[in-house]
Parts: sequence; C-alpha cells; structure tokens
Amino acid sequence: MARRGGFPGGMPGNMNNLMKQAQRMQRQMEENKKALEEKEFTATSGGGAVEVVVSGKKDLKSITISPDAVDPDDVEMLQDMILVAVNEAMKQVDEESEKLFGGMGGLGGF
Repeated sequence: MARRGGFPGGMPGNMNNLMKQAQRMQRQMEENKKALEEKEFTATSGGGAVEVVVSGKKDLKSITISPDAVDPDDVEMLQDMILVAVNEAMKQVDEESEKLFGGMGGLGGF
C-alpha cells in the first residue's frame, strides 16, 4: 500500500510528541521566568560608594550611598556613580535572562 503524505492518515504520534515537547518547554520557560523574577542583582560603583539592588523584574529595590560619596560641590559625580551602578545591575538581569532563555527573545520585552 502506498504511503500518503500529510497528517490525516500519516503521523499523529509525531504531532502528539511535538505538542508534549512544546508544553514542556512552556513549563520550563515559566519556571525560569519565576526564578529570574525572584532573584536580586547587586552592583556597585565608585569603589563601593554607591550600591544598587535590582530585582529580576528590573525593579530598583534599593540604593545605598556612602556618606563619603556625598560632596555638595560635586553632585554630578554622585549622579554618575548612581547611573553606572543602576545600568550595571540592569545589565546583570539581561545577562541572566539571556542565559535562561537564550535566543528565545528573553521574557517578551523584559
């Protein structure tokens, strides 16, 4: 008997396997997303004068500034240190997301 192409009489088992695999991948992505969101990322600048903590959701959780970093005559330096620390913490979140999700586009805009 000749084989036919297509799904109607063909390969329902393979389709079921594909669906199961897709569901497993979906569950894994959801678990990875939850794990990432629960993590916190810490970055410092100015030799530790400024420390920031960011969640895996990219919410800024805290900023700690050493009193020695506060110079009323050089506010711009403090602003720069804060920017550097925040950007570094955000970069850490992006890197962790890339590790977890690879080329899947991260967390859909995270």
